Amino acid sequence: MADELTPETPEEEQPQKKHKQRKNGLYPGVSDELAESMRTGWADTELHGLEPIPQAAHTAARRAALSARFPGERLVVPAGRLKTRSNDTEYPFRASTEYAYLTGDQTENGVLVLEPSGETGHTATIYLLPRSDRENGEFWLSGQGELWVGRRHSLAEAEQLLGIPAKDVRKLADDLTEAEGPVRAVRGHDSVIESALTDKVTKERDEELRVYLSEARAVKDEFEIGELQKACDSTVRGFEDVVKVLDKAEATSERYIEGTFFLRARVEGNDVGYGSICAAGPHACTLHWVRNDGDVRSGDLLLLDAGVETHSLYTADVTRTLPINGTYTDIQRKIYDAVYESQEAGIAAVKPGAKFRDFHDASQHVLAEKLVEWGLLEGPVERVLELGLQRRWTLHGTGHMLGMDVHDCAAARTEAYVDGTLEPGMCLTVEPGLYFQADDLTVPEEYRGIGVRIEDDILVTEDGNRNLSAGLPRASADVEAWMARLKG
Repeated sequence: MADELTPETPEEEQPQKKHKQRKNGLYPGVSDELAESMRTGWADTELHGLEPIPQAAHTAARRAALSARFPGERLVVPAGRLKTRSNDTEYPFRASTEYAYLTGDQTENGVLVLEPSGETGHTATIYLLPRSDRENGEFWLSGQGELWVGRRHSLAEAEQLLGIPAKDVRKLADDLTEAEGPVRAVRGHDSVIESALTDKVTKERDEELRVYLSEARAVKDEFEIGELQKACDSTVRGFEDVVKVLDKAEATSERYIEGTFFLRARVEGNDVGYGSICAAGPHACTLHWVRNDGDVRSGDLLLLDAGVETHSLYTADVTRTLPINGTYTDIQRKIYDAVYESQEAGIAAVKPGAKFRDFHDASQHVLAEKLVEWGLLEGPVERVLELGLQRRWTLHGTGHMLGMDVHDCAAARTEAYVDGTLEPGMCLTVEPGLYFQADDLTVPEEYRGIGVRIEDDILVTEDGNRNLSAGLPRASADVEAWMARLKG
């Protein structure tokens, strides 16, 4: 990695004289002659006639709905800024969900501002960093300059792509400081913007904006449903990739599985939507096992919980629990089939007009029945459910909303989410599980260290539901046959 310059000063604050040399850089400075050479001799690379991004019409409709909800108020939605990973390296940037949902843009430092216009409407402007300045040397001297991290779109290009008037973000903080009238902002992403608004906003009003944007994402539009299907289709291929290399994972560790799935996510999408859970053996009993440094052994189960995130930031969230050698043992099959039966009951309960909790209740009822049947809990089943006794081995809820965030709509009001009613266009996971910890003395020894979860992404349709991740088999016999085909 090249190391001559320091990116520690934000680019929007970097005139030529403020570019800093790295402490131990090999060049002492920039001569006037070199600076002059770098200013000239570059071709015009401005792009013209760009087509709008596929979701542009949908983002416009979302902004219109937002405008109608908060008439007469200035609304500020930032993308966020780069975050330091260590010293002078940053994490890959991921725009805030609210910003990407309303604009389709994913660049750091961006800010969407809706200015009140007329009695009820707003004028939307997207504030962005323009292309690196070639006159002051920013494009090659700044650590975030074009020759270091790549070309940004010009403001004119951004307008064509996004369908929103674009302005230079470098003056926005000052403009917001001087702005008058009621303001709401999405917090937690851009401290510079928040500082500029500190005397103009309240936590309560800003929370109302965040809640609205969270609930607005509950029902997906046509574009979003298509993206979620893409994410699931790529995720299916990622699971197939993993099955084909399980022998290599046995020779190394769970990280071979993680890396294999990640390759599919990066080739066909933007990234993984969350840290992949590649839990072999007793690690499957740890719900969010993301260390992925354990052994992969024939005869054990692999709980793989992973999802591809599309280029537009919609993610799948799928889990399969696979026999590493291709065949379930009798006790593994017994537990797996119970979870499968539970998931079948949960999926059947997903339909328009049903309560959000219905699929959870249906799944949990089956699991409670099994635990009573196996003698692990004393019935009746209604008593078990009333006291939540099954949770010792089921632990988590049976599903959640899915979309641009893996746990989408998280800020929604309880009455609109878990106490709400399912509508066509909603997408959620159904993911029951049973987990018998390796040190659990309340269960027979043969159960210990076995964890099973089966998870699919379910779209609520007009007449029921559609399993977006149906490309992966679920029944135990089908899983074994599928693995045998892939292994050849």
